Amino acid sequence: MNKRILLTASVFGLLAVILGAFGAHGLKASLTDAQLETWKTGVDYQFYHTLALLFLSLFPLGNKSAKTAFYAFSIGIILFSGSIYLLSTRSITGIHWPFLGPITPIGGMFFIAGWISLLISAFKK
Repeated sequence: MNKRILLTASVFGLLAVILGAFGAHGLKASLTDAQLETWKTGVDYQFYHTLALLFLSLFPLGNKSAKTAFYAFSIGIILFSGSIYLLSTRSITGIHWPFLGPITPIGGMFFIAGWISLLISAFKK
């Protein structure tokens, strides 16, 4: 079991629960239904890839493809979900950075790279 991946997954999972609850309760009065749905998408994808990280934590420490998947999933969560959180709350945060929109699909590409790395790892095993 890879302790670093397990710890990372635990932190991302904890944050997903906190951010999901915050969106459902703390942001409900401040955001439109569409903005809340966008927030929820960020939380959902964070959870999906946190579960993938938990699975990866079972792989041997020296598995290079699993390590690549770990980094890709982690970067994907930060870029994809992080940008979605910021984009969905810009009406209340005032953050209107023009580069945020393109960051979301880059995060998605990291997710894809992570799944490809996991696939390669499975074939090597």
